[in-house]
Amino acid sequence: MPATPRSPDVLLTTAEMARADRAAIESGVSGAALMENAGAAVAREIALRWPARPTLVLCGPGNNGGDGYVVARHLSRMGWPVTLAAAVPPGQMKGDAARHAALWEGKTVPIAPERLDGKALVVDALFGAGLARPLEGVLAATLEAAQARGVTIVGVDVPSGVDGNSGAVLGFAPQCHLTVTFFRKKPGHLLLPGRILAGEVVLAEIGIPDSVLDGIAPRLWRNGPALWTLPRPALADHKYARGHAVILGGAHMTGAARLAARAALRGGAGLVTIAAPSEAFAIYAAGEPGVLVERRDGAEQFEAAIADPRRNAVLIGPGAGVGMGTRGAAIAALRAKKNVVLDADAVTSFADDPGALFARIASPCLLTPHEGEFSRLFDVSGDKVARTRAAAAQSGATVLLKGADTVVAAPDGHAVINANAPAALATAGAGDVLAGFALALMAQGMDAFEAGAAAAWLHGEVGTVAGPGLIAEDLPEALPEVYRHLFSTDIP
Repeated sequence: MPATPRSPDVLLTTAEMARADRAAIESGVSGAALMENAGAAVAREIALRWPARPTLVLCGPGNNGGDGYVVARHLSRMGWPVTLAAAVPPGQMKGDAARHAALWEGKTVPIAPERLDGKALVVDALFGAGLARPLEGVLAATLEAAQARGVTIVGVDVPSGVDGNSGAVLGFAPQCHLTVTFFRKKPGHLLLPGRILAGEVVLAEIGIPDSVLDGIAPRLWRNGPALWTLPRPALADHKYARGHAVILGGAHMTGAARLAARAALRGGAGLVTIAAPSEAFAIYAAGEPGVLVERRDGAEQFEAAIADPRRNAVLIGPGAGVGMGTRGAAIAALRAKKNVVLDADAVTSFADDPGALFARIASPCLLTPHEGEFSRLFDVSGDKVARTRAAAAQSGATVLLKGADTVVAAPDGHAVINANAPAALATAGAGDVLAGFALALMAQGMDAFEAGAAAAWLHGEVGTVAGPGLIAEDLPEALPEVYRHLFSTDIP
């Protein structure tokens, strides 16, 4: 992956963020200065969006609460009417948080839902990304009341109650309009439901030097064009130089393979062939004029279809049907050491014996299951990133676990979270298009991990270009516009 460990797209777990804080302090940046910069950044972002209004700042017992004291002080100096409600008396704060609590010159009151009376904005500085237990008692009740009243809520680091690593909600977490986080985002800012609850997320620099990341060696990124390099057509290229992709066609759900083939052509593959069963050959042959169609019945004939070394990438799964035929075709492609994408029915065809698949993965292979298909093949636990990493390590393949928060993980543990997919992509056939994009990129020489990451991002972008009301057929047609933008813009 081209991105360096210092990339702004790096995502840090809560443990890694704590290491970054410690490394910054060891390098000579004071913890009090980091807290001052964090709270000032939150106040600045608030003032940029709203005029002064009655505000309640909720301060927790730890460093997140210390940030809240700084927010309150800065807003008050800007002329905002601020009430500060604390989970513990200021004298019980410790360390840098105690220092900033002492600098607050206004009144401090205990947290209670009635403190919301007359307030138009709430700053949630109760707990940060490292919270490991559910919100309870008056703290939860106050945030619940703020949400019920429709008060604007601003989160400090993450909405309290959201696990910074997984995006999961521990008990209750408020719906924030804005969340301001520091240095680098956390996985929970991108994974659902944390991404939804955080609202607009602003990343603020607070004085932690990027050099601290060298010692952390992070392995998780927010997906985007800075992380991979798309293959670009060269003037001297011919169609075989851009790869020849082969797709297994099913006998009944013929639209799936045809969508994938169209996506592979738009994605840049030089040639695309559908290997079709005799009973559906006429349907495929009457389809896209740019797609080659061959009559191939059974695994042996499919193996013959991919024997030509120029046929370098194979997709099996969309509409193929679950069963031994699909399983045999997948084994044939893996045995031939092609670049292989296994989607949908190909994944499910190994549900009764996942080891039979894993044992044969030796060449570049990308698995693209949704959650249901994933659970049929893998018995792993944890958050979405942890499960996808475990599946990749177990199978030896790159795994792309689909969803609004798609995760792509390589067997070595490097992973990305994709966060640009619009809701309109939840439509029949969209996954087939995604598989076709990945197939095209692997046919053109991208490795499985970068091809999966790039395909997921391109899929989100074409969904945005096509817009509300899109159907799967629209997605490949939007890709040229996305490519034109990427190829004419220098990506940082």
